[in-house]
Amino acid sequence: MGALPKKKRTRARIGHRQSAYRVSAPAFNRCPQCRSPRLPHRICSSCGYYNGRQVISKETAV
Repeated sequence: MGALPKKKRTRARIGHRQSAYRVSAPAFNRCPQCRSPRLPHRICSSCGYYNGRQVISKETAV
């Protein structure tokens, strides 16, 4: 038989402990090329630039 708790843990105590495991919002940076928001350390999805160079070619429909 396993260990049993002496007293019931309240919802407030459980919720207070679990609040430390919430997901944080992603941090966005501005692309220096086109000024659109992008995730850090990733290629810009709008223009295809990363670290001052074009990594993928993005063709714009006119």
